[in-house]
Amino acid sequence: MISIEFLLTSLVVVLIPGTGVLYTVATGLFIGKRASLVAALGCTLGIIPALLASTLGLAALFHTSALVFQVVKYLGVAYLLYLAWQMWRSSSALSVSTTGTRTRYTSIALKGFLLNILNPKLSIFFLAFLPQFIPANTANVLINMLLLGGTFMLMTLIVFVIYGVLSGSFSQFIVNSKKATVAMQKLFALSFAGLGLKLALSEKL
Repeated sequence: MISIEFLLTSLVVVLIPGTGVLYTVATGLFIGKRASLVAALGCTLGIIPALLASTLGLAALFHTSALVFQVVKYLGVAYLLYLAWQMWRSSSALSVSTTGTRTRYTSIALKGFLLNILNPKLSIFFLAFLPQFIPANTANVLINMLLLGGTFMLMTLIVFVIYGVLSGSFSQFIVNSKKATVAMQKLFALSFAGLGLKLALSEKL
């Protein structure tokens, strides 16, 4: 049974801007609405490994193994810094283009997928978050956790799509103004670098 408390709490968590929201918004601004939908889907699919790891108990490794946590964490930091550097170094990398659309969308989805894959705190979050909303007398904990996790993913996709569509509405203005493009890309680059630094300094939950 999915409670109102779970839905409200999940909504608050999803609405809080993080790497996924930042990436989706940046994609919507610099490439367009359709690309932002792909970014939102990629970020949402990136939740699946963390959800499965949590429901199967594998995320407990992050609590008991400092090495595992540190390795995944710094891979995530390196990837965020790579995205920041890539965005900072070129003012035209995210311009609207109709060439190689399929490859471009695949790349967009893959980047979003990797953003969540390389976040070790996501699986720990699920491990700590989902059990709170499962009644003590539940017969099948695994099924319930998967149901709650699936609901969380659906909410994530919907919210990210809204963020992306709203940002995509300003895409044409950004693309047509080189100054705005450069300024926004540098802002997003600094934001990604800041999130990378925040992850580097983070500890286990």
